[in-house]
Amino acid sequence: MKDILDELLGLPSENEVVEFKEAKQQYDRNKLGKYFSALANEANLENKTSAYLVFGVKDNQTIVGTNISEKQLNEYKKEIADHTSPKLGFISTNRFVREGKVVVVLEIPAAPKGMPVSWKGFKYGRDGESLGALNDNEYDRIKNQVKQTDWSAQIIKEASITDLSNQAIKEARKRFIQKNKSLAEEVKSWSDEVFLNKAKITIKGKITNTAILLLGKPEAEHYINPSRATVTWILKDADNIEKDYEHFTCPLLLNVVEIGKKIRNLKYRYINDDSLFPDEVDQYDPYIIREALNNCIAHQDYTLGGKIVVVENENSTLVFSNSGDFIPQSIEAVINADSPEQNYRNAFLTNAMVGLNMIDTIGSGIKRMFKIQSKKFFPLPDYEFGNQKVKVTITGKVLDIDYARKLAQLPSLSLNEIILLDKVAKNKTLTSDEGKYLKDKKLVEGRRPNLHISSKVAKATGEKEEYIKMRGFKDDHYKKMILDYLQEYESASKKDLDKLILDILPNVLDEDQKKNKLRNIIYAMSKRDVSITNTGTNRKPIWKKV
Repeated sequence: MKDILDELLGLPSENEVVEFKEAKQQYDRNKLGKYFSALANEANLENKTSAYLVFGVKDNQTIVGTNISEKQLNEYKKEIADHTSPKLGFISTNRFVREGKVVVVLEIPAAPKGMPVSWKGFKYGRDGESLGALNDNEYDRIKNQVKQTDWSAQIIKEASITDLSNQAIKEARKRFIQKNKSLAEEVKSWSDEVFLNKAKITIKGKITNTAILLLGKPEAEHYINPSRATVTWILKDADNIEKDYEHFTCPLLLNVVEIGKKIRNLKYRYINDDSLFPDEVDQYDPYIIREALNNCIAHQDYTLGGKIVVVENENSTLVFSNSGDFIPQSIEAVINADSPEQNYRNAFLTNAMVGLNMIDTIGSGIKRMFKIQSKKFFPLPDYEFGNQKVKVTITGKVLDIDYARKLAQLPSLSLNEIILLDKVAKNKTLTSDEGKYLKDKKLVEGRRPNLHISSKVAKATGEKEEYIKMRGFKDDHYKKMILDYLQEYESASKKDLDKLILDILPNVLDEDQKKNKLRNIIYAMSKRDVSITNTGTNRKPIWKKV
């Protein structure tokens, strides 16, 4: 390491795999995590085994020394281990004396092949000396380095057909026939071994991880250890306090039905609104429950050893979560795709589940979930990705009756437009392209991030008053109000103008933004229009007409 330090200090400058930091007393842990992620990923891309972060040295290789203690280094190590994914740590931490000053060299491992390293759910990279997000090209280069083994197709040599549930095999035959009606008579003549091969659950009579997951006896779960075939259902009350729970394991083909039975699917009654809405519907469409749960099973990253969790909240939401990155990268990519996703984490398992009628033809299920929710005027499914988790929230009620009314009265909206308007309704940030699209369609107005429904939508939905409150008036309207006030009362303090104007500024603005807008209007009137003047002080202005 002494030789490596000499080599690092002799470099002309920092690069993708070497970073110098003064860090005389301490170093920000969040920044350290970002650099760890970036340097690990860049070491992988540069085909290096290690990258280096050096404390006590300036960018220009001037040695200034560091007083960071061993206790601090141990705290940094724990922080890195807790928040990186996959979980990694420093290869070594080395303390040297150079020019009479202490220098600490942190040796960082290259990201494992096919696995970009993230810090708190975000993947970082470097462009020369600059820290930034790992770009799509670099992400793909790392992910495509090795063709990952399909965990679900792996054979368990110790297992046999006696480890499978007879009841589950019987149910699998029934579902296979539903999917392949033309083979009904032929399937009846197949032995269990032949059927399992034909249904692509086993391979040449050998038991796979897929066979244990879907058809295995509960006591057979140990064959896939440290992976788990566990789904946990939790019921929480309105205060987010756990009221009940139950764990389910293999055979998941049967237990998916049992989990569905645990969910209390009440009826949702709409407020009568001139027949715009149906009288009542199920809070959760049975298809959505089935699809969301089976998607968790199909796409879980079983190598991470996690379990699938279904949380039923009494505030009318269902939350499904599973381990693993979301491979298509975004929901929009799934919704807009003309063909199914080409890469699957568990291709063998997924194909088996399609064959057993557990999930729709690959790629179409999520789009159908969105359409079902939009037809009920319920909020669309909410997907969250990060920290190698995928979470989807299904809401079983109308959150905003005005928003639902908008959708009901504009039936020509496309699914993409509904998705974008759903983001606006949930106060989610739109990209510049998404905002421009809605503006071009005249569906929203305002400036990002403070977008609101447009006059076109307001007119169609009878919400013209709400539209004016959100959009506000032209600046000239507020200026005239101020001048009329001064004409009537001769002078006005800051408090007077606040009371006059703030309440009628656009509702899309928060309090600070409203105050800032009023300051700008007054500035324009006094400096540009020169229609008013301050006869008081800067701290206590008294405004009068010129």
